[in-house]
Amino acid sequence: MKYVDEFRCPHQAQALAAAIQAEVQPGRRYHLMEFCGGHTHAISRYGIPDLLPEAVRMIHGPGCPVCVLPIGRIDDAVAIARHPGVILASYGDVLRVPGSGQVSLLKAKAQGTDIRMVYSTLDALRLAEAHPDRPVVFFAIGFETTTPPTAVALREAKRLGLTNFSVFCNHVLTPAAIQGILDSPEVQTAGAVPLDGFIGPAHVSTVIGSRPYEPFAARYRKPVVVAGFEPLDVMQAILMLIRQLNEGRAEVENQFTRAVTRDGNTKAQAIVAEVFEIRPSFEWRGLGAVPQSALRIRENYRDWDAEARYTIPGRSVADNPACACGAILRGLNKPLDCRLFGSICTPETPMGSCMVSAEGACAAYYSYGRFRDVEA
Repeated sequence: MKYVDEFRCPHQAQALAAAIQAEVQPGRRYHLMEFCGGHTHAISRYGIPDLLPEAVRMIHGPGCPVCVLPIGRIDDAVAIARHPGVILASYGDVLRVPGSGQVSLLKAKAQGTDIRMVYSTLDALRLAEAHPDRPVVFFAIGFETTTPPTAVALREAKRLGLTNFSVFCNHVLTPAAIQGILDSPEVQTAGAVPLDGFIGPAHVSTVIGSRPYEPFAARYRKPVVVAGFEPLDVMQAILMLIRQLNEGRAEVENQFTRAVTRDGNTKAQAIVAEVFEIRPSFEWRGLGAVPQSALRIRENYRDWDAEARYTIPGRSVADNPACACGAILRGLNKPLDCRLFGSICTPETPMGSCMVSAEGACAAYYSYGRFRDVEA
């Protein structure tokens, strides 16, 4: 397939592996965090750790939007769905994330609530048009990649006067999460998570560009390389990071030049800025409350804001103490460090969010690396 196969060439992968090996300095270790869940998936799927020297360690970050959603927000969505007459529309992977008492949206649906899977914000709008006598709530979730479609849906609902449509907004921001990681006690004080550099997300960066990462590189002296999702993209980004570290540089470089620019998609950014504003604080699974890390709907779209329309619990709920999702999202643990992994917790019976989404670290390990890593 043109424009895909060439980024999966095994000969080029071997050449990049040899170049990485040649760049690694004796006695030095390189701790690199891939922030995006799509990169975590690709790293496991293509066996990239097997091609890297022992001195290069990949650390999984909190780049899966389904994974970082705290239990309390799942409970809020269930509470909204249980309001009389409500149709809750949601992307499929969110349906299986356990809330309090392991009650997911899927279990709530089995108990009689009207919860429907949609593939796009347009599907949710169509539901509202098809059921004018019933309130339709779209469970919006995701990083900057999926935020513009939600903004467009809200603009369209306002234009059409769809008063039975509203959005439960859970859109979160990548730069704030990176700062949350860099400011975390594990990185700043304890040193439990040594971080030398970041592989910057691909899809997010097509929207926001590479510019927002520049303050982190300058302030924390951590290089960032924005990379695509194919195996050669990731390996080239690793090589670029190692070269920066060897040369004492801390810059933002763009490996994914075929899709990402420094300024990003300014039209999409303008639409998002019209509809949304930054929340003062938002809770992330694993990271806790992170300042200015999420979006909320602006006052002039308040009539389409589900949080203004419905009473929700709004509680902070502690994670299952046996589940290591929080520590995995902070880069403190790997999936195999969790005692539930692969036994009680599987993609069919997830105990935590990291096993639900295809971009979750636990799901990636289970699908591609579980048996190899256990035998090792």
